[in-house]
Amino acid sequence: MNYRMLGYVLGRIFMVEAALMLLPVAVALIYGETGRLAAFLIPLVLLAVIGLLLGKRAPADTAIYAREGLVIVALSWVLMSVFGALPFVISGEIPNFVDAFFETVSGFTTTGASILRDVEALSQSMLFWRSFTHWVGGMGVLVFAMAVLPMTDGRAMHLMRAEVPGPSVDKISSKLRDTAKILYAIYFAMTVIEVLLLCLGGLPLFDALITSFGTAGTGGFSNRGLSIGAYDSAYVEMVTAVFMLLFGVNFNLYYLLLMRHFKEALGSEELLAYLGVVGISTLAIAGNIYHLYQSVGQSLRYAFFQVASIITTTGFATTDFNLWPTFSKAILVLLMFFGACAGSTGGGLKISRIIIMCKAARQDMMRVLHPHAVTSVRFEGKPLERKTVSGVHIYMNLYLLICVLSMLIVAFDQFDLITTFTAVASCLNNIGPGLEIVGPMGNFADFSVPAKLLLTFDMLVGRLEIFPMLVLLAPTTWLKRRRIRV
Repeated sequence: MNYRMLGYVLGRIFMVEAALMLLPVAVALIYGETGRLAAFLIPLVLLAVIGLLLGKRAPADTAIYAREGLVIVALSWVLMSVFGALPFVISGEIPNFVDAFFETVSGFTTTGASILRDVEALSQSMLFWRSFTHWVGGMGVLVFAMAVLPMTDGRAMHLMRAEVPGPSVDKISSKLRDTAKILYAIYFAMTVIEVLLLCLGGLPLFDALITSFGTAGTGGFSNRGLSIGAYDSAYVEMVTAVFMLLFGVNFNLYYLLLMRHFKEALGSEELLAYLGVVGISTLAIAGNIYHLYQSVGQSLRYAFFQVASIITTTGFATTDFNLWPTFSKAILVLLMFFGACAGSTGGGLKISRIIIMCKAARQDMMRVLHPHAVTSVRFEGKPLERKTVSGVHIYMNLYLLICVLSMLIVAFDQFDLITTFTAVASCLNNIGPGLEIVGPMGNFADFSVPAKLLLTFDMLVGRLEIFPMLVLLAPTTWLKRRRIRV
């Protein structure tokens, strides 16, 4: 383990987080919340001092191998969440550190699960910081660091592989730093467009920012207790729903569109499957809930919004879907696991993995029927390497194992099965709301401390796609051994 390089990169990340905390400080000044300044300034100074001590000078050995990359990513997210939780604790708005840590991890991992019973009781600056963590975590804090800090491709590729969701990571540009800049430029531009459209729909600028942060990061934190349903506006709902779906698309496709490669972008196999699942699910739920609203338009409106919210793992709500028929709730639970596209800000298994698993299963069946046939799994028109298909199977095995073990442990809290199952599913897939007690009008406040910590771990596992967190906790990671380049 290259400990000096580990400390150097963490120091740079701490300085980035210190700079980001200047924004809620500005919000506190704008709204006259001078009593909240210390809550941000204390962790800001701590981050800046530690960051300068660790990241002032690069070590002689700047090599980052796969092991270092995974550990740096995992530690960055954990420690950023620890420092990010301090404003809530210092201000007394979330005095319990475990609750504050849960809320902050939920923000950075874009999960949207909350322990708050009355979100509107928070100050404006705390609401801003709470939702801004969504925007920071949506594209990935390490990707952001690559865009603004000098780092060579050789050192950064393992970081990007560890943080960007999906079965594989592709460069948009020949230089990784340029790739990070392009991704964040697209991300920033889409966020600004949504803010403007929401303001045109009558939302105050603050509300438009909070909603856009939650949409862009597909996180779901709102400054209203009733989420998007509080605005009771079809325009706001449709703008939010469309942008949720847009942020759930692989960002590489937006670059292809900018480069006028329309056929390649619009013909994406994953994109077509993603839109197909959204369309079929919307129609199925709309038909199933028609008797509740007695209007085709209303049924489609609520069905489309919740399908967009759940498949992108955003977690916004316009109605209490916990009251919908079992068939509709079953579809939403399935969509929790499907997730959005690889390379997007969404969570879940990812549509690409679902497609690859189905094709791999079909290939296995063909091998049984035709043992001597030479077959390959093709995705996006190209044959996949065996290690990619194997990686998907390994990921699924670990995912199911973590899901089952988490359910068994959370079950000790003695909640009903649906609450237990959907609480784990929503945290592991970075969605936020589940069903029953953790439904769209509920929260996670009543879970025990061990359960909250486990669900926090699940949120990190889901956002970082398992391996960084497992490597961080593996004893062999910290043993000295001969390095092998990957």
